[in-house]
Amino acid sequence: MDRFVEKFLSYLEIEKNYSPHTILNYKLDLNEFTKQLGSTSVKDVAYLHLRKYLAELRNKQHKPRTLARKLSAIRSFYRFLHREGHIKANPALLMVTPKLDKTLPKFLSEKEMAQLIESPLLKDISGKRDRAIMETLYSAGLRVSELVGLNIENVDLISNMVKVMGKGKKERLVPIGDQAVAAIKDYVDSRKQQRSALFLNKNGTRLSARAVRDIIHKHILKTSVKMNVSPHVLRHSFATHLLDRGADLRSVQELLGHVNLSTTQIYTHVTTDRLKTIYDKAHPRA
Repeated sequence: MDRFVEKFLSYLEIEKNYSPHTILNYKLDLNEFTKQLGSTSVKDVAYLHLRKYLAELRNKQHKPRTLARKLSAIRSFYRFLHREGHIKANPALLMVTPKLDKTLPKFLSEKEMAQLIESPLLKDISGKRDRAIMETLYSAGLRVSELVGLNIENVDLISNMVKVMGKGKKERLVPIGDQAVAAIKDYVDSRKQQRSALFLNKNGTRLSARAVRDIIHKHILKTSVKMNVSPHVLRHSFATHLLDRGADLRSVQELLGHVNLSTTQIYTHVTTDRLKTIYDKAHPRA
């Protein structure tokens, strides 16, 4: 079984261009599954084996989203095995993913966003870096993984554009605002270590995604704008504020680097105030 899992993971990396983080999750989920199967051969796995495994997952009281991810890994694995001719029939065809409730993304108001971004003090290099990080995340709507992967040459400070390596190793160009450009320039000009990585830690090496999360969390606690929000809230706020101010969904899709428009549609929750304004203007008997 391990041999087939390795083939599948190589397929995800080489042909599907999945990120290392996604591949690691697939590997962990499939290793858990194969461990449960024991000595059962990949060709001997039947639908009943999968039902039994699903029942055990439910007994462990996994959250529906975690359960759905694990089932997705198994379905993708067996779809690959069947397509490649390693098995005659796909036992995972009848597996049903639990229905997930759609949760609206958390976002900050424009006032809260400004308060958070302006919270770092600019008297030292770490404050300038933190300001540049938050300006960039919010101005370009980047994922944290995209931010930490940026090099100085990826940021065009003249034309206000950033070249981003997104999910699936897909590059995209994203506009960036004047305030973010100014913050990046101030930070880069002030630091002693002139490295290729855009954002550095105190040791002069590339900042990690975990470090960025800690930085954001520190400033969230300082400003008390909202508790229990992740760095992704800056990306959510970016999309929400664009839509609130009249941007069309497809443009926001391009800016976020979403492959499917359905992924972007979660941001059409737009604030209640805007919906009321539109209703009052448009409905003849409002």
